[in-house]
Amino acid sequence: MVSFLISLLALFLGYMLYSRVAERVFGPDDRETPALRKADGVDYIVLPGWRIFMIQFLNIAGTGPIFGAIMGMWFGPSAYLWIVFGCIFGGAVHDYISGMLSLRHDGCGQAELTGLYLGSAARKAMVLFTMMMMVLVGAFFVYCPAIILSGIWGDRMMWVLIIFLYYVATTMLPIDKVIGRVYPVFALSMLFMVLALGVVLCIKQPVLPEVWDGLSNWGAKRFGMQQQIFPALFVTIACGAVSGFHATQSPMMARCMKSERQGRPIFYGAMITEGVVALVWATISSYFFFADGWREVCSPDVVAQFSASAAGILTDADGHTLIQHFDAPTVVNIVCHSWLGTFGSILALLGIVAAPITTGGSSFRSARLILAEAFHLGQSSARSRLLLSLPVFAVGIALLAWQIGNPSGFGTVWQYVAWGTQLMAAVTLWVCTVYLAREHKCYWLTLLPALFMTMVVTDFFLTSPTTLGLPATPSLLVASLLTAACLARFVWWMRQEARQL
Repeated sequence: MVSFLISLLALFLGYMLYSRVAERVFGPDDRETPALRKADGVDYIVLPGWRIFMIQFLNIAGTGPIFGAIMGMWFGPSAYLWIVFGCIFGGAVHDYISGMLSLRHDGCGQAELTGLYLGSAARKAMVLFTMMMMVLVGAFFVYCPAIILSGIWGDRMMWVLIIFLYYVATTMLPIDKVIGRVYPVFALSMLFMVLALGVVLCIKQPVLPEVWDGLSNWGAKRFGMQQQIFPALFVTIACGAVSGFHATQSPMMARCMKSERQGRPIFYGAMITEGVVALVWATISSYFFFADGWREVCSPDVVAQFSASAAGILTDADGHTLIQHFDAPTVVNIVCHSWLGTFGSILALLGIVAAPITTGGSSFRSARLILAEAFHLGQSSARSRLLLSLPVFAVGIALLAWQIGNPSGFGTVWQYVAWGTQLMAAVTLWVCTVYLAREHKCYWLTLLPALFMTMVVTDFFLTSPTTLGLPATPSLLVASLLTAACLARFVWWMRQEARQL
């Protein structure tokens, strides 16, 4: 528990201190924002700052800092360090600078920013890549919540239809009609859930593995995990540390801000808040899997199913280890119900169902905005919005139909989405670095996390069994060389820029 409390304090200090460093480097001023300059009553609408914060928090969070943190803690206490340092020096800086860049460029999206600072070829690639990611996320977050809801009441296809119609509404209607009213309520509920669970943790004061107990891969001995901490941990915990998905959501809020000075609490602050969510659930995961918390919250029949194997790893009758038997959604449901009772069950339902639904709705809306920017089409008329939304919905329906017919196949595709978000983070950090360098500002703020994330995504692509599956040592060498090449290319570009002055 000491590591947990120190980590919470570190996140608080990170916001109080390092966010001001990021703000000073960027330099917000009193210029007119896109919400005022381009007000259209649909996407460009001034909203209250607290409401924008809540929407931004829910948009970037969803279930990411919950499920990712639970699975990330399977590697052991090293997850604390990634959440804290990744959030303060990587994710929050990524969100702040990219969000403020969007604000400075009329609320444009990640793909357009990539084109402005990395070239037209990079822009085209990012348009295709982000569109694919947004539709994949949207489609995935239709069927999974429908399965859960149908287990409570109603038919599965009925819920698919209801959720998809909700997506149509969030994509087509002005942002203040559905998103501006519903999302803050869900965000507040998620914050209450995290606060309640944090209080229970402090009351229980369980004896947990601490950072100083060792940063090796604890999951290898306890669960038989084969993945290495680097790079797997840094992809498993994306939301809650660093996630490129956030850069696709921030432009929606950049179009609703009345002042650039709102950027620090909205962009940096929302990311730190997400880090707190990740910390709470990572600690719960540590309690559940490493402190035998699962024995306390599961029925005696479930506990009796497990026994030590020859290797000393606990397995059930089918040979499943603890992490195979208790997946992340199951842990959320069991812990919330046992710790918070009926109220906890409702909050668990919110985390497992409402959060992904809202994230999916925002993803489809982001896809429409990406197309609008790519084809330079205004979105003030319903006809124009429908014209761009129809192909998005068509592809989403096709993916949804494929997922229903091949549920396990889509799970494989989803593993690439996790890597894809980190690839987007690396690209966005390079965009921010080029911007800061051009403006003669402290580009080291984003250069260092850009290099780190480049190393992570390259090494993961080379070593992951779902991609190339190469041996660890040569993959790390290749990733190091590629990262060094990116740094050399940046230095060369800096010298070329200096010669032109």
